[in-house]
Amino acid sequence: MNHRIVVMGVSAVGKSTVGAALAERLGIPFLDADDLHDAAAVASMSAGIALTDADRMPWLGRVGDALAAQPGGAVIACSALARRYRDAIRAAAPDAVFVHLDAPADVLAIRAGAREGHFMPASLLASQLATLEPLAATEAGFAVDASLPVDDLVTAAAQRLDPTPAERNR
Repeated sequence: MNHRIVVMGVSAVGKSTVGAALAERLGIPFLDADDLHDAAAVASMSAGIALTDADRMPWLGRVGDALAAQPGGAVIACSALARRYRDAIRAAAPDAVFVHLDAPADVLAIRAGAREGHFMPASLLASQLATLEPLAATEAGFAVDASLPVDDLVTAAAQRLDPTPAERNR
């Protein structure tokens, strides 16, 4: 099956870790949307300045293009916090499915505070949580509990993406 999957959520929720493990499980490439930010955006975030929609939209276009360019599908880790951001990705990759990693704010704060070497400071977590719009019923995708162990998260996501015949009929 051809999958174009966006593992989404706020900073420090585990998008890259889960995305890489899910891609490995599905046998498709893993991409990280952080690698597609331009230098100005990285500098802003490193300085604790939240990006504006004007900053994000060209990046989201690159995310969609990168996902669409993978002929056999891929998993990409991308915040994709708001519906309009997901729509920008779907403009290039209309078959994208979003896996929303969801975790309580206190868990996220602990994870963000423990991260080292990432340009996104823990101080921007509140702005990300304020921007987050959960997936609407009309969007292709689903949420999973990001406080679960990574193997359990990947299993849950893989089953939702490729259900067995018995699971399809539930």
